[in-house]
This record gives sequence, C-alpha cells and structure tokens, in this order.
Amino acid sequence: MNINWNISQADIDKVKKVLTDNQNAFLRARQLRNVEKQNIVIDKDSIVKTMIMCLLTSQQRSGPNSTVGQFLRLDPFPITIEKLTTASNVEEFIKGTLRQNGLTRYVNRISSFFASNYRQIVDRNWNIIKELEELKIADSKSDERKVADNLANDFDGFGPKQARNFLQALGLTKYEIPIDSRITTWLNDFGFPVALTSSPLGDKGYYHFVSDGIQELCEKADVYPCLLDAAIFSSFDNGEWTEENTVF
Repeated sequence: MNINWNISQADIDKVKKVLTDNQNAFLRARQLRNVEKQNIVIDKDSIVKTMIMCLLTSQQRSGPNSTVGQFLRLDPFPITIEKLTTASNVEEFIKGTLRQNGLTRYVNRISSFFASNYRQIVDRNWNIIKELEELKIADSKSDERKVADNLANDFDGFGPKQARNFLQALGLTKYEIPIDSRITTWLNDFGFPVALTSSPLGDKGYYHFVSDGIQELCEKADVYPCLLDAAIFSSFDNGEWTEENTVF
C-alpha cells in the first residue's frame, strides 16, 4: 500500500516563503555545514558535546539566548573526552558540571542517560566514528534513515527526533530532520494532511510517515529538508540568531 502525496503550487510557495523570510545566520550555517559539508569534525569531543546537546534540548528551551544555548557556546567547553576519561564517576561529573552552569532541569535523567550512552560507545571501541564518517560522504535518504533509526534504538534518552538532531548537528544529514513541536506547529498551520501531535512521533513508523511527507514536499520545492528545518526553527526566535550565537 502506497501513499500518494498531492503537493500543490500553493504548498511549494509556502515552503519558499518561510525560507525567504528567514534568511538568517542559523540558516546560513546549516547551508554551509549540512549541504556544503564545510567544517565538519567527527571526533570524540564533537560526539560528546553533541550527545550532551541532544539530551539537554530534548525537553527544554534551546534558543540562542537560553541557558542551554549559552552553555553550548562555552569555550572551552567544560565536558571533554579528557575530563570524562579521568572522571571517577561520569554520571556525577556530568551532573555537577550542568549544575555549575545553571542547568537544573532533568539533570539526574540527563546525566544517567549520558553515562549509559558513553559507556556503550566506549565498550564498542568508538566504532561510531567510522559509521558517522561513512555517512558524511553519503548522499542517501536511506543511509541517513538507517543510521538515525539505529541511534534511536541504541541510545538511552533518544528517540527518532533526537537521533536525527544528533546527526543534523554534526552536519551529516540533509534529508532526515528532527521533527519537534516547532515543526509540527508549522506543518499543522501549513495544512499537513494529518493533524500532528508530538506523542505519536515516538513511534518509528509514524515518524517515517511524517518525514516522507516532508521530504516529498521539499523535493517538489527544490530545497533540502535540513534547510526547511532551519528556517522553521529559527522563525520562532524573533531574529535572535547571529553569527556569534549559532552553535547547532
């Protein structure tokens, strides 16, 4: 059984308009990293930081001037592979570091999830780096989806959305995007054929269905989904994104 996505010129115009209306630093950074593949770094520190980012942004505000956004822009970043390998207790180290930087929401859960995922990565001898490097040179919807689904299955505290957030933040995806409340709000206003809420998106099959619709729409509009995502996401932040505060 196949779904026939009927996309009109009016639909295409709406996509083009949100991109035109949000030509900002956030969108430009997404173009350079995810489409043009500039300045992509896949190493232990980038994986660690991106993991923290995903767990932090899962259930709290992450705009450019939020506490989370400010923490992620710290230089040097306080959570590094060097500090993790010397920490006597990774979970307590993460918890303490977050609290020291004003992050108090869900810290027990975030620290537990991170410690579990970190142990898994180390136990697998950082094979994730090879997998991500392979995705970096691929230009395939199916490859992106396969890796994202595997991450959603393997990582604690992740689901379909944060798995894609992880890959997108590293610059590795153009087609698979994190579908969050901003995206579903925009799609509902846009006139997506099914009314969207966040809870069903935890189901892999349902997530694929919505993602397929977004990818079909973007293909007709001749734009990569990662750029539509950036335009929609930044449209909710009232022009707050600048070259200096764009970090993910």
